[in-house]
Amino acid sequence: MTGSTQAGRIGLLGGTFNPVHHGHLIMARDAMETLDLTGVTFVPCHTPPHKQAQGLADSAHRLAMLRLAVADMAGFDVSDMELQRSGTSYTIDTILELRDRCPGSEWVFLIGSDSLFELHTWRRIDELLGLCTIVAMARPGFDPSNIDPRNLKLKDPWPHRLLDDVITGHRIEVSASDIRARVANGKSIRYLLPEAVEEYIDEHLLYVSK
Repeated sequence: MTGSTQAGRIGLLGGTFNPVHHGHLIMARDAMETLDLTGVTFVPCHTPPHKQAQGLADSAHRLAMLRLAVADMAGFDVSDMELQRSGTSYTIDTILELRDRCPGSEWVFLIGSDSLFELHTWRRIDELLGLCTIVAMARPGFDPSNIDPRNLKLKDPWPHRLLDDVITGHRIEVSASDIRARVANGKSIRYLLPEAVEEYIDEHLLYVSK
């Protein structure tokens, strides 16, 4: 699949997915239920703009693992548009392309609450905020009312709108970096990600120590 075929109010979850794990899937399901989304499209990036790409599995592997993870899961979809575009993956480019492809859809971009404080560094962020809704998903205990809107370093009215749109999901203590470290150290990753993804990692010897 080269792009979302869904229509309506669609959630977008981007990232390296290196590898995809249950935390990503639960976050997406929480967003679907809380925001009444038609579905969620996972968009693996080619090259992340805000983090080091060291240890990043080949894009074909990351895409394959995502497709295995969402297979037969109603409402979940995978788009390889950023992988096809290559180069550094910028959210503004993805949103503009999706708006051209599906002009009748509403796009809700999902981020972790920690990313709220990085948004001001995103490419063409003022334009992006006018093109889609950005919703931050917070772990239990994160209280947006305790955040000074000025700390987001964005123009009005965006700081207040972003903090008003924060939603709370499940507390899932799973990270891709921990999974990679466990594989490299010969430890089990059972129950941290879908079984099909675990089998794929084993089959292709991903994340093993060289």
